Amino acid sequence: MAAHGISQNQLAVKLDIKRSSVYRWCHELRDPNGETIVQIAIALREMNPAAADEFVRLYLGDYMRSDD
Repeated sequence: MAAHGISQNQLAVKLDIKRSSVYRWCHELRDPNGETIVQIAIALREMNPAAADEFVRLYLGDYMRSDD
């Protein structure tokens, strides 16, 4: 997120959650649930589409990659 100019606090505010939750995800202390992953991707897309694309790529790997 930092590479895209998004702070943990900014994402927490956008998701209306505590910053400590975002901290735990970023430091791999806890994983977000499936519904939250979607909410993160949507929030990041609104903040910075490139950040959302990278999040999906990093979180899901090649699973969502199209062979087209």
